Amino acid sequence: MKLIFASGNAGKLHEAGEILASFDVLSPLQAGLGPEALEVEENGSSFEENSRIKAEHLWNLLGNGSASDNGFAVFADDSGLEVDALGGAPGIYTARYSATGGTDRNSANIAKLLSELQRTGAMTLEQRRARFVCAVTLILPDGVHCFRGTCEGHIALEPVGNGGFGYDPVFVADAFPGRTLAQLPDEDKNSISHRGEALGKMAAWLRQHNL
Repeated sequence: MKLIFASGNAGKLHEAGEILASFDVLSPLQAGLGPEALEVEENGSSFEENSRIKAEHLWNLLGNGSASDNGFAVFADDSGLEVDALGGAPGIYTARYSATGGTDRNSANIAKLLSELQRTGAMTLEQRRARFVCAVTLILPDGVHCFRGTCEGHIALEPVGNGGFGYDPVFVADAFPGRTLAQLPDEDKNSISHRGEALGKMAAWLRQHNL
């Protein structure tokens, strides 16, 4: 079965291809679709809703039933960071937490996150509890299936490390205490990835159902 991933992110596509190695994972472009496959408004109120919106958009472009007739299924993901002391923020607004765009967005997002945590007075590890969350929606002819993955940890007091992307320099996973995700080798980070967990659950479900 060919699985079309509703993403234009090369890193995500590579990660999905490794986790779903027994399947043929394609980007919308590789499936013959244009940029419109990724042009959809993510106006849901949860990771699951936004993931489903993207998957359904792609499924509709492929022609619903005709896609499955050709051995295609589609999936999409939505992910972000939840910080307990901030009431779950930035949540679904993780990528656009600050108003800054372009190449400065990551550093601006981190700066706002640390500023908001400082404002709350959250200083201890327990007060700075957080997690990365990923929701994956898979659409097959028999319906819609959702899988969730998480990576638990806390927010560091300041950015450390040059690896990874996004909030990695300030996120310390419980599995690797004392180091931010930006300090971890790729293989260690991928072993605890929220997206990896969600996709792993999807892969196990597909194998269980002989798909």
